[in-house]
Amino acid sequence: MLPEIEKIIIKYLTKSATASDLDILSEWIESPENLKIFKDFIQTHYAIHYNMGNNTDTTKTLEKLLFKIRGERSLYYLFKTRPVYKYAIAAVFVIGLITVSFYLKDKKTNIPIENTPIISNTIEAGTDKAVLTLGNGLEIGLEKGESFKTNNAHSNGQQIVYDKNDQANPSKIVYNYLTIPRGGQFFIKLSDGTQIWLNSETQLKYPTTFIKGKIREVELVYGEAYFDVSPSSEHMGAKFKVISNKQVVEVLGTEFNIKAYKDESNIYTTLVEGKVEINTSTIKRILMPNEQSNINTLNNNMSITRVDVNTEISWKNGYFSFKRKSLKEIMKVISRWYNVDVEFENKELELVKFKGTINKDQSIEEILSIMKSNTINSYQIKDKTIILK
Repeated sequence: MLPEIEKIIIKYLTKSATASDLDILSEWIESPENLKIFKDFIQTHYAIHYNMGNNTDTTKTLEKLLFKIRGERSLYYLFKTRPVYKYAIAAVFVIGLITVSFYLKDKKTNIPIENTPIISNTIEAGTDKAVLTLGNGLEIGLEKGESFKTNNAHSNGQQIVYDKNDQANPSKIVYNYLTIPRGGQFFIKLSDGTQIWLNSETQLKYPTTFIKGKIREVELVYGEAYFDVSPSSEHMGAKFKVISNKQVVEVLGTEFNIKAYKDESNIYTTLVEGKVEINTSTIKRILMPNEQSNINTLNNNMSITRVDVNTEISWKNGYFSFKRKSLKEIMKVISRWYNVDVEFENKELELVKFKGTINKDQSIEEILSIMKSNTINSYQIKDKTIILK
């Protein structure tokens, strides 16, 4: 699937698509080949099995239910006046269901939100925020809606961008730290043009400038980050390295994701494009696109498997995608993004497998209500703690 089309689908998921996006998707999906690609994509990544055929009853059902999709009235108008959009509208309907549906593995039906109780609380979804630590130790809070500027960088509260490095040999290399708390995310563009998306509970150490022709090196102290590295061909052949715990990732110009949280004993590196070399004290392996390395930090063993890249990097694109993940793993992700603690009153629930997609803008009540089923009898929110029973 073309990256542009995938981005448009994600925009539908996050309710940020425009009329122009709809035009593009509707034209693309008219092709039988593209329609099949789209159907496979939905079934694989969102655990939704829906008939996208030309059945008249299905079309009528869509027409009625589209009224219920928040913010899609303009799309309903297009459905009534421009039949050519029927597949695109069906696509929007399916993705709309994704944002309010979470399927329990091996269950025949999902649990609608309106059939479960909503609990009032003060837990909010994460947002753009970070703490910038300058070379002199001064800490600056970066938050959405607030701007900040230094002599070589500027931030609008959602990202921080460092000025292009024009010095061949800066007199002194200064390092900054960018720390993302629980309930936060942030974007940074380094002085060499490398772009990095930082997930919740993450810290990155990096130089404010790089020496031309010398290895460009940053450290993922802990957490998760997605790297889009500026090619070495634009920097006199200088390679780019990412240090994280017990591994070093060396690249020439590529896109990859590293997950190395403090409370987890595994480091996952997922390659999206290009080629990277994973180095430990005892192992050196090369990753190809769609491969993921898994290093066990307790015994230094490494394994490499093929993965669904879209699922692994979904956090960067505005949603969380889970495929056969245990409830314990899922709640760990949710706890970081919503800045909450999670307790399992029934320990057996930790091993229950789920598959589905969560919009990062959804309220915690929506998510818990959707997940509520015969397996999870009830839940309780007490202050900033979620108790699953």
